[in-house]
Amino acid sequence: MDIEQTKIPQATAKRLPLYYRFLNNLHSQGKLRVSSKELSEAVKVDSATIRRDFSYFGALGKKGYGYNVEYLLSFFRKTLDQDETTKVALVGVGNLGTAFLNYNFTKNNNTRIEIAFDADQKRVGTEVGGVQVEHVDDLEEKINDTAVAILTVPSSEAQPMTDRLVKAGVSAILNFTPARITVPPHVRVHHIDLSIELQALVYFLKHYPLEEEQEG
Repeated sequence: MDIEQTKIPQATAKRLPLYYRFLNNLHSQGKLRVSSKELSEAVKVDSATIRRDFSYFGALGKKGYGYNVEYLLSFFRKTLDQDETTKVALVGVGNLGTAFLNYNFTKNNNTRIEIAFDADQKRVGTEVGGVQVEHVDDLEEKINDTAVAILTVPSSEAQPMTDRLVKAGVSAILNFTPARITVPPHVRVHHIDLSIELQALVYFLKHYPLEEEQEG
C-alpha cells in the first residue's frame, strides 16, 4: 500500500479489500454513487465504522451526496496496489492446498499463486488449477522473487518450512496450520486456524444472538 501503515489501524486496513470488491461490483453495474448506508448493508460493517475508515484517507465523499464510485474505486485500486501483481507460493498441496490452487483468488486482480511445493512424489510434476507442483526440496531454487507464501503443511513441518521460506526471501506468510510459527521481525505472519474460528463461531452462535450484537 502507498499509505503509511502507522496512520491506519490494522482493523481498517483489513477492511479495505472488502470495500474494494464491493465498489468493483458497483462499477461493473454502472452505478455512479453509493452512500455509507448502502456500503454498510452490503459489506456488513456499520456506517459509522465505514465513515471513520474513509476519514483516514481524507475527504472521499460529500455529505448528502455519498461517494463517487469511480473515484473510490480508483483510489482504493491505487491504495491496494491493484495494478501490481503479487506472486504467491503455496507449500503443502493436500486437501486445503488443492482447494486454494483451484480457487486461486479468482476475484482478486493482483494476487495469484504462481508455484506450489509438496513432498509427495505423486503430486510433484503435476498441475493443480493450472499451477505447477514442484518438489519441496527444490523450494530455495525455484521460489525466486516470491514475497508471499501460504503454508498448508502438517503442524510438525510448519516451523522448519517457515525457516526455509524466510531464508529464501519470503517476507509474508499466511499460516493455515495450528502451529504458532516464529519469524524474524521483518517477516509478517497471519495465523488462520480454521478449527479455532469454527469453535468461536459456535460459541457466538450459542451465547451471543445476532439481535443482542446489533443492539450493542
